[in-house]
Amino acid sequence: MQQAIRQTLSLLLKSWREQFNTRPGISIFILSAISLIVGLLLVSLLNIHSNIDPQFLKWALIGGGVGALSTALGAAPGLFVKKLPTITEDTMLGMAAGMMLGASFFSLIIPGIEVATDLTGHAVSGVAIIIFGMIGGVLLMLGLDYYLPHEHQHSGPCGAGHQQVGRVSLFVLAIALHNFPEGMAIGVSYTDGNLSVGIPLTAAIALQNIPEGLAVVLALRRINISAGKAVAIAAATGLVEPIGALVGIILSSGLPVSYPLGLGIAAGAMIFVVSHEVIPETHRNGHQTRATVGLMGGLFAIMLIDTLLG
Repeated sequence: MQQAIRQTLSLLLKSWREQFNTRPGISIFILSAISLIVGLLLVSLLNIHSNIDPQFLKWALIGGGVGALSTALGAAPGLFVKKLPTITEDTMLGMAAGMMLGASFFSLIIPGIEVATDLTGHAVSGVAIIIFGMIGGVLLMLGLDYYLPHEHQHSGPCGAGHQQVGRVSLFVLAIALHNFPEGMAIGVSYTDGNLSVGIPLTAAIALQNIPEGLAVVLALRRINISAGKAVAIAAATGLVEPIGALVGIILSSGLPVSYPLGLGIAAGAMIFVVSHEVIPETHRNGHQTRATVGLMGGLFAIMLIDTLLG
């Protein structure tokens, strides 16, 4: 077992070197963004007891747990449903995409600009901080997408070293890539203890996790995974969200500027996932109109949730 793990890691490292040599320019930008994020984490960890309020940490972990639970809830019908019409799946995922976009703007970008503007005393500087954070979030997700082996339902396997990883593992890694920024966004949203930011965002992500959880189970069942195992795998991938929430609140607690930067990073990461993965998946079967209607419905739902809970 240990020898197999070492062999797999060796092959992955070789694949990563090949990826870097193929596109050194973008790889350097990706490494720079990851270095920034790691730096923010280290700054916070050096004084973790004074930087993070235990109550805010508790809220963040509860929020991440709600996200994980909603994924399991969405996956549960997969015990009885093996297949849905593709147009229904695409509409559901379109709605999830709309919810993610709405949450990114109403619960991350707009509050982030307000916080950054108050911090700097200048609106343009505040916007610049959020843009900088969003660029970091996009580069983080681009790096994970580029270097982490995974497989999407329609586009197939991708990422460095995917040839050495089993298909189920590739699916699981793809779902983890999707869930991590959502968990991170939840954690960041509770950093300042502002429940008018954290609760609507948690509700939005929990709601959109339900159709996503079912979509994941159906995708696994299409590759002949049993119903029970597919539901268990989908539910287990939801556990990435509490981990992401922990990373998010630590990331955004080290310095005064860390909070708005963290909001920007989380927003950039979520928008990347929507644009790079979710929307293309909903358009591959020719159901663009229904997927777009679903997206708008999800966006309207988040506007209402943000108004009622914000």
